[in-house]
Amino acid sequence: MTGRRADDYHLLDSLAVFPPVGDELRAWPAATLSLNAIGPFGAAVGEGADNLVLRAARALAEQAGIGMGARLVLTKNLPVASGIGGGSADAAATLRLLARIWNLRLPASDLSALALALGADVPVCLDSRTARMGGIGERVEPGPVLPPGGIALVNPGEPIATGQVFAARHGTFSPTADLPDRWHDVATMAADLRAFRNDLQAPAIGLCPAIGKALAALATRQDCLLARMSGSGATCFGLYPTPEAARQAAGQLQTGGWWSWGGALT
Repeated sequence: MTGRRADDYHLLDSLAVFPPVGDELRAWPAATLSLNAIGPFGAAVGEGADNLVLRAARALAEQAGIGMGARLVLTKNLPVASGIGGGSADAAATLRLLARIWNLRLPASDLSALALALGADVPVCLDSRTARMGGIGERVEPGPVLPPGGIALVNPGEPIATGQVFAARHGTFSPTADLPDRWHDVATMAADLRAFRNDLQAPAIGLCPAIGKALAALATRQDCLLARMSGSGATCFGLYPTPEAARQAAGQLQTGGWWSWGGALT
């Protein structure tokens, strides 16, 4: 983070990447809005009115001035409240999918504003491409071209509230990162990113010590080039030279209730 506005919104400087893992959302036209959440974490995400998918659907209908409905089925493969933008990606997918089946022609600027109102990470998830996030999430710019390589994700199974992590953060803010236009190999990418920090990592570990254990477990795996916490936690990631090395590391970390995934960086 690079600072905080007078209205207490924090200013972000984040690199968002989209490896091939995520939830799945399907939709069919219907008279009313409904949501069925299934999958490994379907019960945890819930189907109530506060679900981000339903909030996105209602906001889109209100913005377009329509009373159409949809039957939504969300296969929740990612842990809930885990700092990897799963809920934000689901909301963005809802906007894209319903705009298509409702035959809406909203300007991109209107859709981005709607996304930002749902959450700081939702605008970057509209395109789901490597990007730099700035401001409070409204500035989305192309990120560096990523090299071939691997990434492993591990979540210690303890949800952590974003608001609590931000409230626990103290001290100075980080300067804006100076990143290249592309990385030719993962080792160089890891070396460049090692010079920067996640300002939320220390307070998150204070609130959830299991994050520190997950980071240590990643860092000690063979070939791990960099281990960091993602977003506000509790998921952590490790960069590896190859997708296979990342898959092997993730497989070794599927223990004691931890969730993990490993594969290609992009």
